[in-house]
Amino acid sequence: MRYLCLVYFEPNIFDKFTPAEGAAFTNESLTYDESLMARGLFVDANALQSTDQAKTVRVRNGKASVTDGPFAETREVLGGYVMVEAPNIDEALKAAAGIPLARLGSVEVRPILQLGKT
Repeated sequence: MRYLCLVYFEPNIFDKFTPAEGAAFTNESLTYDESLMARGLFVDANALQSTDQAKTVRVRNGKASVTDGPFAETREVLGGYVMVEAPNIDEALKAAAGIPLARLGSVEVRPILQLGKT
């Protein structure tokens, strides 16, 4: 089963890093992705650009409106994701716990819902 690990953190968390610390953290994250690959768990992962690059679309009464930024104001923002394929939720949670950003923010783990036309 596939699980999406949604990575949340405070948007300014990386402002506290020196360039060397930022590079080391990026390398740690990429190395962790490689370890998931080696274990056969990795499906996909990406970091997201900052929320000032985001747009939110809402459709009401057949009309779309677009606003800047994320839908809700929160302390933590969605900063990226890691999708894993694991035999069960416990293995997915173990994989999520190893994501380096879990130490600075939080990782929400959700099973992927398989939709099909009937």
